[in-house]
Amino acid sequence: MNGLRRTLVVLLIAAAGTVHAETPVPMAASPEEVGLSSAQLKRLEEVTRKQIDDGLVPGTVMLVARRGKIAWVSVQGKRDPAQPDPMKLDSIFRIYSMTKPIVSVTLMQLVEEGRLQITDPVSKYLPEIGQMKVGTEVTGADGMPMLRLSDPTRPMTVQDLLRHTAGLTYGGRGAGLIHQAYRDAKIGDRSFTTQEFVSKLSRMALKFNPGDRWEYSVAVDVQGRLVEVLTGKKLGEAVADRVLQPLGMVDTGFQVPAAKVARAAQPGPRPNGQPMTPRFKVDDGAPFQSGGGGMLSTMEDYLRFTMALSNGGAFGGKRILGKQTLAFMTADHTGDRPGRPAGLGFGLGFEVRTRGGDSALPGSVGEYGWAGNAGTLFWLDPKEQLIAIYMVQVSDPDRVELRNRFRTMVQAAIID
Repeated sequence: MNGLRRTLVVLLIAAAGTVHAETPVPMAASPEEVGLSSAQLKRLEEVTRKQIDDGLVPGTVMLVARRGKIAWVSVQGKRDPAQPDPMKLDSIFRIYSMTKPIVSVTLMQLVEEGRLQITDPVSKYLPEIGQMKVGTEVTGADGMPMLRLSDPTRPMTVQDLLRHTAGLTYGGRGAGLIHQAYRDAKIGDRSFTTQEFVSKLSRMALKFNPGDRWEYSVAVDVQGRLVEVLTGKKLGEAVADRVLQPLGMVDTGFQVPAAKVARAAQPGPRPNGQPMTPRFKVDDGAPFQSGGGGMLSTMEDYLRFTMALSNGGAFGGKRILGKQTLAFMTADHTGDRPGRPAGLGFGLGFEVRTRGGDSALPGSVGEYGWAGNAGTLFWLDPKEQLIAIYMVQVSDPDRVELRNRFRTMVQAAIID
């Protein structure tokens, strides 16, 4: 454990040295120093070891920080089940939807600069979005389902994109005609540019009137194109300039360079020959920089991002967001709209806990975070001054159970 802590500090210092000098995140002498139970965290390590031994998880990197100090780090298993090398602290993971908060922060920086308002219609910057109609599935004269198209009751706004109330969806999240149209058009295919993606998306029907409900969607991919239009840069370049480089996130991006490919964490076959969810290649050169799910990162880098959030928008002497802007982003913006699980709202880029019960997972009102399709997870609990990050590469059927167990066991470690 102490060796891992020393390694983390060295890695943080090394990463900072390539960008700017800064004090690394301090290490607690023990979890108990910051009010956490060593015994409970050891229990979490043992549970994770069994998951690895059973073939459910190739390897993991887990971290908990509290009261401004790193309390616990665990690195277990293999980086790639097909290779002999072990998982390492600097292994690079596909973080999928944990890309969303980074891109939403980038977009809100542009709001701070007066480039746009969240009440603006998206069509003000992406005119083709204004052509989209609402599609209602009805039965046609031939007895077959068809879409009845109508004008939306109001325009889609930037706020709708940020909180997932835009009327958009994901093609894989249903079997209706709109979902099928997304699949047929290959919405989100990595071979398209963000401009081509928006062009194709604008020819789809909206699933509902903007603002009517919450539905997880490609909205943050549209945000990515907004960032490009407003900055005149590719999304990856804009995010690097505004978030990654200031925070010293040297291993985060939309592609892994050749010199770092050997550090990429890979999923493995599921137990008993069950099919594995396909994962994108980390170095395929795909043109689509998905603001909703295309980035790769490391534990060290994502810790820097979460530390900046925890510190009110700044880390290592670099501010990426104003304190009040961050508070606004991490407030609930869904209200009583349908679509969210009980007790869990959604802000501008983050899930937000609105009630202590109902969600069937322990936590504090006001905690916020999000997860990724390959099983990664993070959340911040301002009340408990806690940050937890879980890095894995697993299959769709397993990811929710694995990260829920991680969340529950970390919460049980809080003793003071």
